[in-house]
Amino acid sequence: MITLAHISDIHLSPLPAVAFRDLLGKRLTGYLNWKMRRHDALNSETLGSLVAHMQHQSPDFIAVTGDLTNLALDPEIARAGEWLKALGSSDTICVAPGNHDAYVQGALETAQRLWGPYMRGEKLEGADFPFVRRLGDLAVVSCSSAVPTRPFLAVGRFEQDQAERLARMLTALGEASMFRVVLIHHPPNAELQHPSFGLKGHKLFRKVIAEHGAELILHGHTHRSSIHSVPGLNHEVPVVGVAAASAAKGGTLDDPARYNLFRIERSGKDWTCTMREFGFQRLGNDIVMRMQMRIS
Repeated sequence: MITLAHISDIHLSPLPAVAFRDLLGKRLTGYLNWKMRRHDALNSETLGSLVAHMQHQSPDFIAVTGDLTNLALDPEIARAGEWLKALGSSDTICVAPGNHDAYVQGALETAQRLWGPYMRGEKLEGADFPFVRRLGDLAVVSCSSAVPTRPFLAVGRFEQDQAERLARMLTALGEASMFRVVLIHHPPNAELQHPSFGLKGHKLFRKVIAEHGAELILHGHTHRSSIHSVPGLNHEVPVVGVAAASAAKGGTLDDPARYNLFRIERSGKDWTCTMREFGFQRLGNDIVMRMQMRIS
């Protein structure tokens, strides 16, 4: 039995000191959005309480599906690297980057350098994504949908070259009878697409899953708890999103902070996966188990 924790949309706060030169281009609109809407809705106290609760569960592996930063300023990226080290060993934690981690040109490359082994694993053809991390019979495949975009857009992108590598990985891991979990920041299912913040290439992503299979897909980005599914090779594949890990209790913009814990067990030639969601309610100060369900 393996336990896999899923946390997303960390949005570390507060923002570091911001110079005028830092606010050229898209960062200006992001900074104004933070000041007017987000600085009260996302906070470090909530994040700290949620992470402590999650760590108390002693998960075997932690998947982080992006948006560790807000404006991808160099000090933010460095602080996110320290946060990852405090979260745990890179042997049992990996990151799929989010759009805020690639907010401007060059930011994602800086994150890859500073977050190091948290954003590396087995790869094909020397390409950074997807990469694979293995723990026993668990294979976590981390994709990237993170690309810089114009102001007022938060779209992601999944293109043919990454799709081809993902297909080969999923086939090989399936032939090895591993439980394949695919990470991507932007939701790939049709129900959650939007011209301003959806995933460009979502049909291509779903085509890879339909033709090569997976056991579970995890995403962030929406700041909402959600469960959908997409067609797989032999069965429907659950697609699970999680609320932002720093979303304040009593906030009005998003679901309150939550994380998911998956219990994965082999049952003969098949797998069983039970999901438990933990987090804050809209009322009250306690972290509770909000739901438990078998998803496969």
